[in-house]
Amino acid sequence: MAQNISSNIQTPQVDDRPLWDAIFAVYGYPALFLAHRLKLFSLLAHGPLTLAEISDSLKINQRPAEAILTAATALGFLTLQEKRYSLTAVAREYLLEESPSYFGYLWDLVIDNYQACSYSSIEKAILTNSPQIYGGGDIYKSHEEQIELLHRFTAGMHSMSMASALYWPTVLDLSMHKVMLDIGGSSGAHSIGAALKLPNLQALILDFPQVCEVAQEYIAQYHLQDRIKTVDCNIWIDGWPSADLHFFSSVYHDWPPEKGHFLTCKSYESLEPGGRIVIHEMLYNDEKTGPYASAAFSMMMMSWTEGKQYSGKELSSMLQEVGFKDIQIHKALGYNSIVTGVKP
Repeated sequence: MAQNISSNIQTPQVDDRPLWDAIFAVYGYPALFLAHRLKLFSLLAHGPLTLAEISDSLKINQRPAEAILTAATALGFLTLQEKRYSLTAVAREYLLEESPSYFGYLWDLVIDNYQACSYSSIEKAILTNSPQIYGGGDIYKSHEEQIELLHRFTAGMHSMSMASALYWPTVLDLSMHKVMLDIGGSSGAHSIGAALKLPNLQALILDFPQVCEVAQEYIAQYHLQDRIKTVDCNIWIDGWPSADLHFFSSVYHDWPPEKGHFLTCKSYESLEPGGRIVIHEMLYNDEKTGPYASAAFSMMMMSWTEGKQYSGKELSSMLQEVGFKDIQIHKALGYNSIVTGVKP
C-alpha cells in the first residue's frame, strides 16, 4: 500500500548488512555442500588448480564454478593465489575423507535431509512444536527399523564428533577414572577419543543393538576392541552397568527438560560414589541472547527432535537438583562446552 512519506526523511542510522546476511546465508552456504558433493575438496587435495582446470575436472561451466569457488574462498575453506585455488588448513582437517576428523558425512546427512531446513518445514515445526524429519516420524524408531538410515545417521554423528572427542578428555583431569559409560554413544567417537587420550580408561557404549553393531566397526578401525565394548541398551528402560564416569554428548539437546532431568537422576543413581558426569553440548549463554551457533542448532533440533539447546546454567541446575557437587563448566573444542559434576 502506498504511504505518504515526509520529504524530511532521514538517512538510516544503521546499515542494512544484517538483513542481507540472512539472505546471503540461504544462498551462500549451500555452495559448500555443492563443492563437497562435486568432490572439489578431494580434487584440490592433489594441489592448487586454476578456475579453468577445476571447471574441466568437475565438468561444469566456469560461471557456476567461479560462484562456488568464490563462496568457498570467502568462507575460509579455500585460498586463491596466483590464480590458483588451494585448500586451507580447515578444509584439509575436516573435508578430506582420509582425515580422522572428516566432517563430510554430517554434510551428507544434512544434504540428504535438506527438506528439513526448508522454510515450510521449519515453519511447520515451529507451529506444531514437532519434528519434521522423516515425514514427522520418530527419528530413533526410524533408524532402528531402517538399517541404511541408521548407517548414514551414525556416520554423520561420528563425523561431527571425532574432533571434539579428541579434545574434551584433555580439559579435565580424568586420570583417576577407570570405566566410562558413553550413554547414547552412537558411533562411539567419544569413547574412542577418551580411550586414545586416557590409556587406563575402559569404555562401554550404551545404545540400541543396531547402533552397537555399527559402533563396533568404528572401534575396530582404531584397534580398541580390548578397551571399548558395546552394550545393547534402551537407556530409558534398562539398567546401566557400573562405572565411575558417565558421558553424554549431544544427548540432552534431543529431549525436553523433563527427560533431561530423568537422565540426570538415573546417572546420579547409577554412578559410583566419587563418580563424575560429563555433558558435552553447544550451550546458550545464561541470558539466552546467543551465541548464534547454539540458537541455530536449537532451530535444527526443532526439525529433528523434540529437544533444544540448553544454557550452562540450566544444565548445572539439573545436576545440582539431583545431588551432584563441584559443578563446573569448561570450554571445549569449537562451539562446544562441557558441564560436569561429581557424585559425593
